[in-house]
Amino acid sequence: MAKSLLFSFHLLLFFSTVSFIDSATNSSCPLDLSYVQTYPWDRSQCLDPDGKLCCQTLTSLVGIGLALYLRETSMFQLPNETASSSCLSDFQHNLAALSINPSLVAACFPDKYQFVTRPSSCAGIVTTKDWRKLVGPTSALDSDCKNMTGFTQCSSCVEAGYKVNSQLVSIQQNSTKCFYFAILYAAGILNDPKDEATAACILGLPLSTSGSKNSSSNDRVIKIVVALLGALLGVLLAGGLIIMYRKWYKKRKRNALHEEFVRSFKDSVLPNSGAKWFRESELDQATGGFSQKNLIGQGASGIVYKGTLEDGTLVAVKQITDLDTKGDEEFINEVEIISKIRHRNLLSLRGCCVSSDDEKGKRRFLVCDFMPNGSLGDHISNALTRKQLAWPQRKKIILDVAKGLAYLHYGLKPAIYHRDIKSTNILLDSEMKAKVADFGLAKQSLEGQSHLTTRVAGTYGYLAPEYALYGQLTEKSDVYSFGIVILELMSGRKVLETSNSSFLLITDWAWMLANSGKVDEIFDEFIREEGSRAVMERFVRVGILCAHVMVALRPTIADALKMLEGDIDIPTLPERPLPLTHESFKASPSRYSFLMTNERSIATSGMTSTISSV
Repeated sequence: MAKSLLFSFHLLLFFSTVSFIDSATNSSCPLDLSYVQTYPWDRSQCLDPDGKLCCQTLTSLVGIGLALYLRETSMFQLPNETASSSCLSDFQHNLAALSINPSLVAACFPDKYQFVTRPSSCAGIVTTKDWRKLVGPTSALDSDCKNMTGFTQCSSCVEAGYKVNSQLVSIQQNSTKCFYFAILYAAGILNDPKDEATAACILGLPLSTSGSKNSSSNDRVIKIVVALLGALLGVLLAGGLIIMYRKWYKKRKRNALHEEFVRSFKDSVLPNSGAKWFRESELDQATGGFSQKNLIGQGASGIVYKGTLEDGTLVAVKQITDLDTKGDEEFINEVEIISKIRHRNLLSLRGCCVSSDDEKGKRRFLVCDFMPNGSLGDHISNALTRKQLAWPQRKKIILDVAKGLAYLHYGLKPAIYHRDIKSTNILLDSEMKAKVADFGLAKQSLEGQSHLTTRVAGTYGYLAPEYALYGQLTEKSDVYSFGIVILELMSGRKVLETSNSSFLLITDWAWMLANSGKVDEIFDEFIREEGSRAVMERFVRVGILCAHVMVALRPTIADALKMLEGDIDIPTLPERPLPLTHESFKASPSRYSFLMTNERSIATSGMTSTISSV
């Protein structure tokens, strides 16, 4: 029977917002509250003029009725507001018969919604069937809350209630009444709610001295519980102070780190970038509070919103994500890389923002010009928009990308390797001019030498085999990805086509058709009759050559651009390993099978995820 006051306290919170409506009729109340006049409960607190503890007593008294209702109907709460109001009216009449001021009911239960069944109260539980589905056929309550006989039993039941509460709250975090449901279950299902020991321990109802057979024992238990509560409050107070100090210390440390980062960023990075420093409030206003309607793209490195600055300028605001894993490395890298770029086919940086607070944590934003025609990937993946991409537009887009890459590789010292060239990172302005974007993974070269790295970053399907397998990064790693983009745009085909359990890389598919003299079948059906067959074939062959497995057989981006423009001849396409799905491979494995198997494993690992492994 220990800790009854603690249960009573929780019951008080559970029922303290129940309503009372004078106009309700007794006939609609499903509870039989006649026990109120006959049960040996201690009425002294409700007869006291102050009546400070009466609400606690009344909530425990109502708990008997709800526990009986649960036992009879398997329902944890009443079916509707009318039933709740009627039960309180009935409760008021029974108290009046005991010369207890009826106004106490309205004072103790001011809100009319608490009695009504709601799935949101505790993990969707409405009936005992729901309870057993989540808790199981048996729980700690079943073993520790039967036959309340003394202090030890009562204490164990309290602990069992907390265990079940934790289990249910973990299922639905915003549940607020799971502990109270545990009380009703223990009293109504596992015990007789009218049993005095059950009422005193589980429901926390004070019993009258004359009516209780164990009054002296109850008094001792109450004194013990009061002492325990005092000790518990002391522990909670001390624990609360410790938690508050830790939160304060962490907040202070976090704020200090943020201020240091902002100071360093403004002093060392921002002055060299030529970018504007935006306040988050400006970006919030520009994007309508980062509303869903202004969301224009989401990828592995960030979320992009359309925004309108105060002067009417349309911008794209990119919020860098996954900062907990990557820290600020990619953000600073992108700002530093873009600050070096001044080219019509590369997306330049307009500004940036760094902020942090307790509620949202740290946030990093990049602000660039808005590209009204979206990404190339959007157009290729949609048959309707792909149909509208005429051959002259496709030709110009490919040349634009090639010129942008050539500037990165040869127009800057040291050169920059993009490392994530793909159709979704190629943006189109209002005139369908292509701009290469997203420099979060870009890396500066080491004086033109091959760069070896243990950290491979990029997108599956577009990664050059030597880079994905061995971490060997050169300018030709970007050339491979560029070749894939050419073939995508020329064919309208996905990077990897799957059929049943087989698959075919776009590079294998295009090479087989070109090698057998069927280049026409590579062209997208929407452009086959539009342009010069010879020019379109030249673009396809450059794409196949750029995306060759062997690094040495790929051209540089400078040579690829000359081939595309017809300034130099395209060499005969070198042999390429046959795909594993080819019939001849089964009879006579190619001498390149090892490379092909590796390339196949890279491509089939996934097509849209960005990898970053150390």
